[in-house]
Amino acid sequence: MKVVKAVCAPGRTGFYFDDQRAIKGGAIADGSYYKGQPVTPGFSAVRQAGESISVLLTLEDGQVAWGDCCAVQYSGCGGRDPLFLAKDFIPMIEKHIFPKLVGVEMEDFRQLADMIEKMAVEGKPLHTAIRYGVSQALLDAVAKSKKKLMCEIIADEYGTTVADKELPIFTQSGDDRHSNADKMIMKHAQVLPHALINNVETKLGKKGEILLEYIGWLRDRILELRLDESYVPTMHIDVYGTIGQLLGNTNYEDMADYLAVLGEAAKPFALRIEGPMDEEEREKQMIALSTLTKLLDERKIPVELVADEWCNTLEDIKYFADHKAGHMIQIKTPDLGGIGNIVEAVLYCKEKGVLAYQGGSCNETDRSAQVCAHLAMASQPVQILAKPGMGVDEGYMIVYNEMQRILALRK
Repeated sequence: MKVVKAVCAPGRTGFYFDDQRAIKGGAIADGSYYKGQPVTPGFSAVRQAGESISVLLTLEDGQVAWGDCCAVQYSGCGGRDPLFLAKDFIPMIEKHIFPKLVGVEMEDFRQLADMIEKMAVEGKPLHTAIRYGVSQALLDAVAKSKKKLMCEIIADEYGTTVADKELPIFTQSGDDRHSNADKMIMKHAQVLPHALINNVETKLGKKGEILLEYIGWLRDRILELRLDESYVPTMHIDVYGTIGQLLGNTNYEDMADYLAVLGEAAKPFALRIEGPMDEEEREKQMIALSTLTKLLDERKIPVELVADEWCNTLEDIKYFADHKAGHMIQIKTPDLGGIGNIVEAVLYCKEKGVLAYQGGSCNETDRSAQVCAHLAMASQPVQILAKPGMGVDEGYMIVYNEMQRILALRK
């Protein structure tokens, strides 16, 4: 079945673009706003409204397939593509991409996605957000053409099996890390709370004491509120490099000592720490994370490390997995560009014995979250992120409900 028409629609995401460098540099939180000057190119404020572009493909029978182009909250840093603004990229999509799609048979997703992945405009690859959204629309178009679910197309083309039960969902709290944790516990979220520990002075503590206190509080809160002892969630906290910022990115023994204290405080629950350091460069980040991972294993410290910053593309993920840089790797879905790369990344991590976390960003949309649920059900990572937004309920609902629809339709 061919595409007969293609249009764009500008949209909003479920969160914001944040200038991570400005926040790490001391921008002051003021309600939902940040006071201070942006430092990352393209930003007009430290925090500004997130933007998306819906790509809508009309098929010959009148069905409309679609996906959303969107980028991560912390765009323009950590080796990522620059800020993604709809007004800048809609004209480029209409001029350069749509002529390649109108009149084309929606038959083989991998072949179509590969075409978009390899496209260049003025000698430059397409922005990751564009590859992300256009490939979502192509998967939906192939699924509608073949009257199958998107997860079934992925399973057919990549030789996988669609999961027969829901996958663990990781929920994120944003700065409202106490009341949002209550929401997660009430909904029995299997992985929680993210916690957004992105500042040493206000969130980690000058001696690491703020995070330690929070983990103790969270442990007690789960034990207090859970309905029965069968609910044993994993704590997963993103520290955005602040542990290394406090103790020194290569002071591995000191970091291990601190992580051991956190691991003890989390018991009886397992603890994962994402992004313990940020070396501001891929090679140094891989070496630091690999070294700390090995040290934790040697000392039998019950904390798993999660790779995030500087591990953005499929190539990066393979590189980190090859060197065991982290026990788990976040596959931050918008950063990989075409969604076929997400599936490839999950499968590669499994092959290398590294835990695969199909993540993403609070700054995505309902549509990208739905499509990602299909990718996860077909590739079966260890956990999938609830997204978009930081309100817990909305993102959890979107991902959970899409997985349940898949299970119900396939029974």
